[in-house]
Amino acid sequence: MRFQQTIGSTVCCSGIGLHSGLPVTLTLRPAPCNTGIIFVHKNGKGTTLLPASVANRVPTELCTAISANGHQVKTIEHILAALAGLEIDNVYVDVDSAEVPVMDGSASPFVKLIRSAGVVPQTRRQSYVKITQPVEVADGARRVRIEPCSTPRITYSIHYDHPLIKTQAYTYDCSASTFESDIATARTFGFLHEVQALWSRGLGKGGSLENTVVLSEQGVVNHSGLRFPNEFVRHKILDLMGDVALLGFPFIGHIVAERSGHALHTKLVEQILAQPDKWILLSGERSNHVSEARPSLGLLRPVPSLAV
Repeated sequence: MRFQQTIGSTVCCSGIGLHSGLPVTLTLRPAPCNTGIIFVHKNGKGTTLLPASVANRVPTELCTAISANGHQVKTIEHILAALAGLEIDNVYVDVDSAEVPVMDGSASPFVKLIRSAGVVPQTRRQSYVKITQPVEVADGARRVRIEPCSTPRITYSIHYDHPLIKTQAYTYDCSASTFESDIATARTFGFLHEVQALWSRGLGKGGSLENTVVLSEQGVVNHSGLRFPNEFVRHKILDLMGDVALLGFPFIGHIVAERSGHALHTKLVEQILAQPDKWILLSGERSNHVSEARPSLGLLRPVPSLAV
């Protein structure tokens, strides 16, 4: 079992929110052991801490959001996927707006940001949620399940009535190196006929060909084309990784998703926490490697505080 990890220095990037279209600066700062991922919403009225926990999730469309003390941060899934994919356990994520910048629509800019800061091992070993019995959630033909497996693995399948997508399936064996090469660069995507409908609902205001793969009835509108022939299902895996990061600890198990999305991803996390008899917490700090404090993972972390 590995040691917990943070980043080596403070780094930042700027962009616009995918849905708000507003400018935002995101700053990553190192955090002590057992902090987890803490979003820090900074505005003219003060600073609000928002731990990346499913307990703080709020319902939204087409993205994942958390809220605390009346403040919300949206579209957190790509930065969370980058942190989970590179095995960063403890970090402060400062944002000066209510949405994480979309950058190029993938996790790659955040991966480069983390790599520029450096990955630093810490003094405590990382705990893992190891699945011992299957947990599943479903909504009609849409479903996501996690089952026992000796390593973290994700299998995702999607189906869209579009000639470039149709049915795509991909299995990803989680590791920092394969995340960077196989998953991180996959971009968010959407359909040209849906754009105006999104705008009318106040969504997608920051979307463009610079940060979204747009599909017309004929094919890809973007002149740059696709980064992978199956970029669509790879991006769904990216989204799932960010959403499952709201568990608060990395998982050991096999997630199998079919036509799923943010709502079902986070519902799976809620169901894992609601069924503590179906997992154990492996802790490298204990001689038997098993913690008995299963019913409430959140209680295993101290109350977050701002680093000075």
